[in-house]
Amino acid sequence: MEIGLLLFSVFLFLGIAISWVESKYMVYNTSQGIVPGKLNVHLVAHTHDDVGWLKTVDQYYVGSNNSIQGACVRNVLDSLIPSLLADKNRKFIYVEMAFFQRWWRDQSEAMQQIVKQLVSSGQLEFINGGMCMHDEAVTHYIDMIDQTTLGHGFIKKEFGVTPRIGWQIDPFGHSAVQAYLLGAEVGFDSLFFGRIDYQDRAKRQSEKSLEVVWQGSSSLGSSAQIFAGAFPKNYEPPPGGFYFEVNDPYPIVQDDINLFDYNVPDRVNDFVAAAIAQANITRTNHIMWTMGTDFKYQYSETWFREMDKLIHYVNMDGRVNALYSTPSIYTDAKHATNESWPAKTGDFFPYADRANAYWTGYFTSRPALKRYVRMMSGYYLAARQLEFFKGRSNTGPNTESLADALAIAQHHDAVTGTEKQHVANDYAKRLSIGYTEAEKLVASSLACLAESTSHNGCQSPAIKFQQCPLLNISYCPASEINQSHGKNLVVVVYNSLGWKRDDVIQIPVINDDVVVRDSEGREVESQLIPLADVYVALRNSYVQAYLGKPPMDTPKYWLAFTVSVPPFGFNTYTISGSKSGGAHLTKSSAYTFRRSEQSIIEVGRGNLKLAFSADKSKHTNYINSRSSVEELVEQSFSFYAGYNGTGNDKDPQNAGAYIFRPNGTFLIKPEGQIPLTIMRGPIVEEAHQQINQWIYQITRLYKGKEHVEVEFFVGPIPIDDGIGKEVATQITTTMGTNKTFYTDSNGRDFIKRIRDYRTDWDLEVNQPAAGNYYPINLGIYTKDDKKEFSVLVDRALGGSSLVDGQIELMLHRRLLLDDSRGVAEALNETVCVLDQCKGLIIQGKYYFRIDPLGEGANWRRTFGQEIYSPLLLAFAEEDGDNWMNSHVTTFSGIDSSYSLPDTVAVITLQELDNGKVLLRLAHLYQIGEDNNYSVMTSVELKKLFPGKKIHKVTEMSLSANQERAELEKKRLVWKVEGSVIQEPLPRGGPVDPAKLVVELAPMEIRTFLIDFDQKSHLVYDV
Repeated sequence: MEIGLLLFSVFLFLGIAISWVESKYMVYNTSQGIVPGKLNVHLVAHTHDDVGWLKTVDQYYVGSNNSIQGACVRNVLDSLIPSLLADKNRKFIYVEMAFFQRWWRDQSEAMQQIVKQLVSSGQLEFINGGMCMHDEAVTHYIDMIDQTTLGHGFIKKEFGVTPRIGWQIDPFGHSAVQAYLLGAEVGFDSLFFGRIDYQDRAKRQSEKSLEVVWQGSSSLGSSAQIFAGAFPKNYEPPPGGFYFEVNDPYPIVQDDINLFDYNVPDRVNDFVAAAIAQANITRTNHIMWTMGTDFKYQYSETWFREMDKLIHYVNMDGRVNALYSTPSIYTDAKHATNESWPAKTGDFFPYADRANAYWTGYFTSRPALKRYVRMMSGYYLAARQLEFFKGRSNTGPNTESLADALAIAQHHDAVTGTEKQHVANDYAKRLSIGYTEAEKLVASSLACLAESTSHNGCQSPAIKFQQCPLLNISYCPASEINQSHGKNLVVVVYNSLGWKRDDVIQIPVINDDVVVRDSEGREVESQLIPLADVYVALRNSYVQAYLGKPPMDTPKYWLAFTVSVPPFGFNTYTISGSKSGGAHLTKSSAYTFRRSEQSIIEVGRGNLKLAFSADKSKHTNYINSRSSVEELVEQSFSFYAGYNGTGNDKDPQNAGAYIFRPNGTFLIKPEGQIPLTIMRGPIVEEAHQQINQWIYQITRLYKGKEHVEVEFFVGPIPIDDGIGKEVATQITTTMGTNKTFYTDSNGRDFIKRIRDYRTDWDLEVNQPAAGNYYPINLGIYTKDDKKEFSVLVDRALGGSSLVDGQIELMLHRRLLLDDSRGVAEALNETVCVLDQCKGLIIQGKYYFRIDPLGEGANWRRTFGQEIYSPLLLAFAEEDGDNWMNSHVTTFSGIDSSYSLPDTVAVITLQELDNGKVLLRLAHLYQIGEDNNYSVMTSVELKKLFPGKKIHKVTEMSLSANQERAELEKKRLVWKVEGSVIQEPLPRGGPVDPAKLVVELAPMEIRTFLIDFDQKSHLVYDV
C-alpha cells in the first residue's frame, strides 16, 4: 500500500508539473529545397484513387457503400485545400480527372479561384492527367489517346497548364506504347510506375537500374524516348512505418517533450535508415518517397502534420535532406545531375509479383465487357466523324456521355475485368447510356446526309434510322420485318475508314423470298443461311436478359450480301419481297458429314480453300492457290483447371481474376463423333461443329477474302465438379517457329517474344504456361523460314505460342476462388433470366491467315483496322420504291478522286465545341515490317476536306493540349549508357500552309487542330 501511494504521488506531481508548462505553437521549417552534395529525399504526397474497383466510381466519389471499403474521394479533395493553404511549402499531386472534374463542378467560384492559385504556384500539380489511370495491357491505343485527351483538355481549359509527368503506378505491367506514345508523344518528361516482375526488380535493384531511358518504339527511336522509373517496392511509403492516415497503426512523430512517448530521435533514425537503404539501389543523390496510397488523405492534415515534422527534424539532424516535392521537381533534379542512364527497350510484360503468381489471367477476364468496350470504341470513332460531316450542334444528341463512359472503362480495374461484379455492371451501364445517346446522333447525322445534298444545317430530319446493337446474337428488329406486305427495308452502310471497302454483311430476316438492290437499282448477289440453333438459344435467353422481355418471332435466316462502300461514306441497299425470290438470291445448301462417310470435305470457292479431314485425325488442309501456300492445320480446345491453394501454407496462391495459375491442362475431347455440317453458297461457306455441350464453332470463308473467320460460342463453363476453368483454343501448324512469336502492344507495335526467355534478366521458369502469356489487342503471329501464320482478334485477350507452330488464345475464364489481390470475389460471371442464373456464354470471333514469309503485315494492318472499325448499319422502312429517287444514296466525305494511302488511318476526326476540328493521322506500319508499306507516306488535307477552305493547320501534341513546336522546345534530353550517337530516325516534316500535305513516317501519329474559313462549306461526293 505504501508503494502504491508513493507512485500515485509521483504521477500526481508530474501531472501538476506538466500542466504548469506553457504551451507554444510550433512552427515547422518546411522551406528546405534541394541541397547539393546531400542525399535529397523528395516527399511526394499523393493519393491513388481507383476510378471504380470494389465500389463504383460514383460510390468512391461520394463515399457511399462503405461496408465494402471506407473511401471517399470528395473528402480527400475537400480536406486537401485547407492543408495546402496552411503552408505554402506543402505540395500535392492529383491524377484522376474523372474524380477531380466531379469535385470541381461542385465548387464555388471563390473556391475555384483558390484552387487555380494553388495550381499556378505549383503546390497542387496534375500528374498523368487522364480521366483515369488506364490499363496498359488490354487497352487499345486509340482509347488510351482519347481518355488522356479528355482529361488533358479539362486541365487546359480550367487551369491553362499541361501535365509533364506520366504516373502509371498501379497497372499490372507496362507497355511500350505507354512509354513512347502516351509518354513522350504526349509531352511527358518522365514516366513512373510501380509494378514490374519480381525477378526483374531484384536484378535492377542490385544494378541500380530501376530508373532507365526507355525507347519503346523501334520505329521512332530516340525521338520518342522517355526517362522512366520503377519504384523500389510499390507506390506506398517506404518501409519503416511512414503511413499517417487517421487509423493507421504506425507511430506518428511525437515531438512534444512534455508528453509521454516522445520519439523524435527514433523517427529521424527510421527516416535516415530508410533513405539510405533506398539510396543504395538508386543512382544520384535524389530519391523519391511516394507518401500515400489507395484513397489516402481522407483527412489530409494527418499526413501533412507528420511530414512537416519529418522535414523539420530530419533537416535539423542534417544527415540527409528532406523536402516537399513533386515528380516534376524530382525529374528536373535527376536531369540536372547529367547522369547517364541504362537503356530499356520492349516492355514490362508479363508481370509476376512472386513465384507462381503471374498477372496474366486478366488479359482475358470478363471477355464480354472487353468486347463491349472495343465495340463502343469503334462506334465512338464513327459517331464523331458523322457529327463532323453533319455539322456539330450545341443542342440535341452528342457523344459526350459515350466519351466519358469509354474513358472511365479504360481504368486498370475496369476493362481488365479485375473489379467486383456490381462495378463491372456499372461500367457496362454507363457504356449503354452513352451508346444510346450516340446512337441518336448517328441516326440523325445519317438522316441529314441522306436527305440533303448541301450542308445547310439539319436539325430534325424526317428519316428515323434504327440500329442493331444486339446483331451479334441475331437480334435486329429493324431487319426482321415481314416483307411480303409490300414493305421495303432500306439499309445504309457507313464506312469509317479512309479506303473503299468491299465486304459481306449479314442480317437476320423473316422471309426467304427477298431481293437485294444497290443504290443504282441493280440486283445484288445474296445468300440465305439458315439460323443455327446456337443463335436461337442465345437470342432467346440474352434478349430477355438485356431487354426484360423475350424476342418476337424468330428469324429463319441470315441474309448475306456483298456491299461496296466509299471511304468516310455510305452506300444504300434495299431489301424487298419477291414472290419468287431474286434471280441472284441463293439458299445455302446444307450437308452433314459424319467421320466415316467421306475422307475429305472441301470448303471455299475462291483462292483460299479448307479441306477438312473427316477421319479421326481432325486435320484441316489450308490451301491458297494464289500465294501457293499450303499448310496442315489442326484446331482444338482445352481448359486449364484453376489452381486451389487453400490450405497450402507454403504456396497458397489461387487462380483468380488477376492471376493465371493452372493446375493441369486438359484437352476438351469431343463427346462422341462430331458431325461436320457444311453450308455452301456463292458468298460464304461455313463449317459448323458442336464440340461439346457448351462449345460450338463456325468456320467461315468469304468470297473474295483470303482469311479464315472462326466464330466461337463458349459457355456456360461447367463448374459442378467444383473446379474453375480457363478455356483456350489452339491452332496448330507444322511450322518450325523456334520458340518465337510476336504480339501487339495496345494494337500498335508488334514485339518479339521468345518462350521461357526475358531480354532483361535470366528467367527462372516456375509457370511455363502463365509465364509465357502476353496481352493481345490486335493479333499474334509466328513465322518460320517460309511462312507467316497470323491470328487477329475481336477484343483484348491473352495468348501465346506454347508449342512451336502453334498459337493459343484464352477465350473465357470462370473461376471459383479469389486470388488475394484485393477484389475479394471469385470471377464467376452469371446471367440471370426470370430468377434462373447460369454461367456467362461468350460469343466472339478470331481470324487467321497464312502468308509467304514477309507478306503477312499487309493483312494484319489492313484487316486489323476493319475489325476495329466495322461497317456501321442503319435501317429504315419504306412503302413503295421511291427511296432511291428521293434521297442521297451514296456519300463520301472526301474528294471522290481520293482515298487514304493503305498505310494510314484517321483515328480522330472530331469537331470541337470551339468550331475547330481535331484530326489525328496514324501510320499503321513499323519500320522493316513490310517492304512496300514501311515507308514515308503522305496525306493531302485539301482532298480530305473538299469544298472547305483551310485557314490554319496547327500541329499539336498527341493529347492536343500544346503545340508540337513548344513541346519539342521543352523536351528534356537524357544521356544513355553506352549509346552511340545515331542519326535520328526520320519523321514527317512541317506542313506547308500552301500545299497542305502531311507526311507520316512509320508508326508516327500526328495530331492537328484545323481552323476552317467560316464562309466555306463542305461539298461532298454524292
